[in-house]
Parts: sequence; C-alpha cells; structure tokens
Amino acid sequence: MMASKRNGTLYLGVTSELLQRCYQHREGLIDGFSKQYGCRMLVWYEAHDDLQEARLRELQIKKWKRAWKIRLIHECNREWIDLWPDIAA
Repeated sequence: MMASKRNGTLYLGVTSELLQRCYQHREGLIDGFSKQYGCRMLVWYEAHDDLQEARLRELQIKKWKRAWKIRLIHECNREWIDLWPDIAA
C-alpha cells in the first residue's frame, strides 16, 4: 500500500515485482491515481506465493472501510515509516 503521507491518501495494488513497482510510483512514472495524489511512500505490503491469491486479497482489502486499512498499516507500521529503504537494500 502506498500513501501520500501519514494518514493521507492510500493506493493499493498488486504486483509480482514489488521493488520495480514501488520505484515507478516513487518517481511518478505511472500515470493514474498514485501519481495524481502523490502516493509515493510504501507503508504496507504483504507477500503471496500465488499471484491469483494476491489479487483476491487486493480485491478483499479494496472493499474495506478506510479505517480498517489504516488499522492494517498501524499493526505493522505504526509510525507510517516509508518501507522502501528496507526492501531496496
């Protein structure tokens, strides 16, 4: 999940290449929602072995209320730290 800032606009997507996709969002290389709203911070992610499983999870979370998504972020990233440096290292 990408965010514009702490408690800001959220973007949720699925990819098989997390590093590449995060870089594209961070640099504004992808036109659309995340670029328009400045969602450049990686604040939450979940790994799946099966892409279909990941897509189903994405659809599930997209139906959630915003408060539930924020709670999900808080459970593993209370300070809304950008996780990009951790996964890019």
